[in-house]
Amino acid sequence: MVIGACVERGADATACAPAVFAQAREAFAAAAVFCEAWAAAGRGELPGHEGEGLEEADFERIGFEPVMAWQSLPQFEMACVAMLNSPAVRRSTPGKGELRASVERVSELSGDPFKCLAYALAVLDDEPVVAIDRATGTGFALRASGIGDNFQLHTLLADALVGGGHLPGRAPSAEAVAMCRDRPGQTSTTGSFNLLGADGEWIWNEGCPADIPVVDGVRLVVLDPPPYERSWPAGRFFPGMTGDLVLERVLAAEESGALLAQVAQPVR
Repeated sequence: MVIGACVERGADATACAPAVFAQAREAFAAAAVFCEAWAAAGRGELPGHEGEGLEEADFERIGFEPVMAWQSLPQFEMACVAMLNSPAVRRSTPGKGELRASVERVSELSGDPFKCLAYALAVLDDEPVVAIDRATGTGFALRASGIGDNFQLHTLLADALVGGGHLPGRAPSAEAVAMCRDRPGQTSTTGSFNLLGADGEWIWNEGCPADIPVVDGVRLVVLDPPPYERSWPAGRFFPGMTGDLVLERVLAAEESGALLAQVAQPVR
């Protein structure tokens, strides 16, 4: 926690992240042992991370280290997210894959998704994204970085395509767009599209860009009209992480057509 706070105040995240990630992997691995032992002992619902529901006997029955690891997970989650706010850490620090696997294992055992850490580990940088407007068949090549969830992606996508004059509809305000990039705070915005994947499934705003299916090496998003009006507080899922979505070019008609041919009909 102290190291995470130092990074938030300007310490070198790339120097700090390897040790923090290594300790976090150990903590999540030991917490998995705790979850398994707790279930094997028939203790029922897992205790709170602050110790609610723990008994002195649990330290003897399960072991001091696994119990303390379980209690430490929220602190490790916050510290790791502080590291992952840095693009350099996200791009180059080793051990992220192992940490992600450890987090997923504890999530399976506990039912706690550790959403902030899971989403931070899944953040994409310099990621090619193609959006195709189904009604016109027009495609757009974009590049995404530092986007924490699909609410943020949706807002920036609407700014690039509607705000940029490429598609009709309601564009988000300049304030909403700035808050999805680097300005502090949140402000209300209204959705411009219904987002779908190439498999025909809805891309839920509550998810993250890494959930979007890949087609021909790019995250492919199909744009349909919104079936109903959806509003949300526009801003960044990770307040310490700068987000961006850049429109690189409008696709040629044959490129868009080839991709659109691979798209399934919407799943109802």
